[in-house]
Amino acid sequence: MPTDLTTWALRDRVALPTGTIAVDVLGADRPGTPVVLTHGTPSWSYLWRHVAPALAVERPVYLWDLPTYGDSTGAQPSVRTHARTLAALVEHWGLTAPALVGHDIGAATVLRAHLVERTPASALVLADAAVLSPWVTATAAHMQGHLDVYRTMPNAAFTALITAHLRTTVTGTLPDDTERAYLDRYAGAEGQQRYLDQVAGFSEADTRDVVARLGEIAVPTDIVWGAEDTWLPPTAATTLQQAIPGARRHTVPGAGHFLTEDAPETVLDVLAGVLR
Repeated sequence: MPTDLTTWALRDRVALPTGTIAVDVLGADRPGTPVVLTHGTPSWSYLWRHVAPALAVERPVYLWDLPTYGDSTGAQPSVRTHARTLAALVEHWGLTAPALVGHDIGAATVLRAHLVERTPASALVLADAAVLSPWVTATAAHMQGHLDVYRTMPNAAFTALITAHLRTTVTGTLPDDTERAYLDRYAGAEGQQRYLDQVAGFSEADTRDVVARLGEIAVPTDIVWGAEDTWLPPTAATTLQQAIPGARRHTVPGAGHFLTEDAPETVLDVLAGVLR
């Protein structure tokens, strides 16, 4: 199974039209309802390292890296691409109705896969969801408007910029090895272009039809939000809850946007209770 900290890695690969996708499954022989964990940006499956092994004690837990994120390859990343990838993976894994859990644009991916790609699900969990407009942050929007500048920015300056940005995902301080595990995926000139390719792919057009169909959701849905999220305000959780029939909302005290970094045990308790 994947191990913690900087040694975390998904063991398998699945070749799909959207890219070669890094995947793994923990607790494959467990009897509980399977759960698929989908990360957001700027992260990768490492985000779930404190959660996945514990959930896998009772159920199979499927992990993957979005196209171009983590150890996955691909081209032109976007929520549309990610949703098609998730739909294809659920079919590849032979899952009939897993619980789909998504964070940030991973939540938009989950919703688009379910509502547009018709991926079956027994439950949805949406954590700090980048779904309701405006979800493209001011920093990302500035990058999108000046991509030529950021693409030619000296790498040292760019690294300092995204390091400062990453640090705003939490209320506390990321340990050095944790910070490196996120930033190493964007190291050097190649990593700089990878980061900017991902930012260029953020489009709220990919979620407008999803938002219009939130009232169609007919499976249990839980919304989990960091109380101190400065990327996507907790008020968005209330609006999202009101748009989804029967949705329940959970606030994680003391947690920022990367709530599994700030409060992994609390998030695990919420997820375990919801999935049980």
